[in-house]
Amino acid sequence: MFASVAFYLGLAVSLGGLLGNGLVLWHLGFRIQRGPFSVYVLHLAAADFLFLCCHVAFSAVQAALGSRDTLRFAVTFVGFAAGLWLLAALSLERCLSEVFPACCRSCRPRRASGVVCGPLWALTPPAVLLPAHACGLLRAASRPPACLRYHAASVAWLLGPACGACGAGLLLFVWVGCCSQRPRPRFYGAVLGPVLLPRVLYWSLRPLLDLLLPVFPPLATLLACVHASSKPLIYFSAGRRPGKREPLQAVLQRALGDAAQLRAGGPSLPMGAHRPPVARPLQDHVGG
Repeated sequence: MFASVAFYLGLAVSLGGLLGNGLVLWHLGFRIQRGPFSVYVLHLAAADFLFLCCHVAFSAVQAALGSRDTLRFAVTFVGFAAGLWLLAALSLERCLSEVFPACCRSCRPRRASGVVCGPLWALTPPAVLLPAHACGLLRAASRPPACLRYHAASVAWLLGPACGACGAGLLLFVWVGCCSQRPRPRFYGAVLGPVLLPRVLYWSLRPLLDLLLPVFPPLATLLACVHASSKPLIYFSAGRRPGKREPLQAVLQRALGDAAQLRAGGPSLPMGAHRPPVARPLQDHVGG
């Protein structure tokens, strides 16, 4: 019963998440001038969109045919793992920019965000699909020795960004709360840990959890869908001005455009122009 409810609930949440992440991709890709942190947000929205799109497609096939294929788990996990690494990179860089602001401004390469995101996208598919193929998740015969080696490397590869993002979020939370006069960032470190770690755990111990806790796989998938679908809502709440109706582009630009902010209710400014204080950007709202 729970598995059926979680299945259809996750499907409904994913459809809304596809719309929200699609809007973020459109505005950040074509309408909003991007800065170093919003480049991470653009790639993170692409990873979430990929994960949700695969999840919806496989869920529709499962609902139509009434059968579940192990291929679904391996393919959807590619987008999930890419998002995990991108979120870890965003969390770490945001933490460094808060703790060492002068050093980051003077030493950070201009295109560092793109240089980091490119290899993460290139390395994610083989890191997920090679162990999946060796363990028989891609409709191939399982090879136990190779499966064990590949799977151990893949688990270590996933636990690294998960722990790094949580650690960066916790460090930033402590730093801003105890050692800095800047406002405390909301949501930092609270999103990744409790929501994403169950799916990482399921990837690590899938056969055991399938046997001992049949309720765990649908719960982990549902939490991952909620996490991927909730970010656009967080972006919107970060840029919205209470009691004032504004175009969606203006709201997203205030939340996401760390290189091109709005005047108080006016058009965006060119890079290098003087800007009045504005609401804190998204990266203080979404982190590790």
